[in-house]
Amino acid sequence: MSETATDDRPDPDLTTEVRALREEVAQMNTHRFIRLHDSLWKLGMFQLYRGLAFGLGSVLGATILVALVVRMLGSIDFIPVLGDWAQQIIDQLKVNGSN
Repeated sequence: MSETATDDRPDPDLTTEVRALREEVAQMNTHRFIRLHDSLWKLGMFQLYRGLAFGLGSVLGATILVALVVRMLGSIDFIPVLGDWAQQIIDQLKVNGSN
């Protein structure tokens, strides 16, 4: 049996796929997200701003949520314990707010 020579030419589909992959990688390297993370300084500043925005949003959201819950509990009259407790919190907040 004689061995036949193998074809050394690359597969045209594979060549096309590799070319498309190279184009995608080149496009990703120019993307804003990748350019933002290309230096430690830029990444650190981005994370700092992100943390500040997250912290501020959390504090504001919690403040609004607690205020709404306390206001709703203060308006409950049919449960005397909760209504009185919420009214005491509201009165304390008014006293501290006026100082």
